[in-house]
Amino acid sequence: MNEKKFLAEQFEANRTHLRQVAYRMLGSMTEAEDAVQEVWLRLNRAEMDGVDNLGGWLTTVISRICLDMLRARKSRREEQLTPQTPEPVAGGDPERDVVMADSVGAALLVVLEKLAPAERLAFVLHDMFGVSFDEIAPIVDRTPDAARQLASRARRRVQGTETTPERNLARQREVVTAFLAASRGGDFSTLLALLDPDVVFRADSTAVQMGSLAEIRGAEAVANTFKGRAQGALPALVDGALAIVVSIQGQLRVVLNLTMMDGKITGIEAIADPERLGGFDLVMLDN
Repeated sequence: MNEKKFLAEQFEANRTHLRQVAYRMLGSMTEAEDAVQEVWLRLNRAEMDGVDNLGGWLTTVISRICLDMLRARKSRREEQLTPQTPEPVAGGDPERDVVMADSVGAALLVVLEKLAPAERLAFVLHDMFGVSFDEIAPIVDRTPDAARQLASRARRRVQGTETTPERNLARQREVVTAFLAASRGGDFSTLLALLDPDVVFRADSTAVQMGSLAEIRGAEAVANTFKGRAQGALPALVDGALAIVVSIQGQLRVVLNLTMMDGKITGIEAIADPERLGGFDLVMLDN
């Protein structure tokens, strides 16, 4: 059997799975079919010699395609489907449509439509398809811990347990505001109080080129790093989560994604790569 025929057969064997992933991501059967077709085109162009797990490769590719489609949808500020009217499952294959309708209810699609793209992807892949956070992390350009946080936020909204988001956000803003003030003022003791003893700071390669260390561990080391800095930093919502951003002459240069627990910062991820910065859903907050 030649390679082209083998890949075609493997793709057909995975087609239903890919369609299910895409439908849960996009809430539109039409867009899901478009995404699956794009996977087929990419498969035909790709060099597959080093791919040991074709099913995993296909899932990663369709996830990236759907994430791009969700982000493009947001940037255009015009949803093809409103949160109140997800596209019903209908098409030329009644048996396929029944299976899809049984597995994804309209009520769930309404909730998924409200999630940020990265949250939706992390939740769908992990909670619905059992994909590990180690595999999800590179798709959403996050660390595994940050990908876990994305799925956790999405899960709370889907399950309806996030009953007081304003209060949670308000508390997180208090922590961020205090952290920025302590950083600017060189208040080492306050920085220590706001940081978890085992806090970890990580920076991407672009941030490292700008002078950051790739990794810093422990409250004292992280506090020393931020003491007397953050002069141009401001709070913002990045993909729906509270973060810190740094702009220079109106241009976004760095995003600091934060992980918080029990009123303390447990993780800081510095992102400066321009491509990643351009893909974020960013909302500035009053300082």
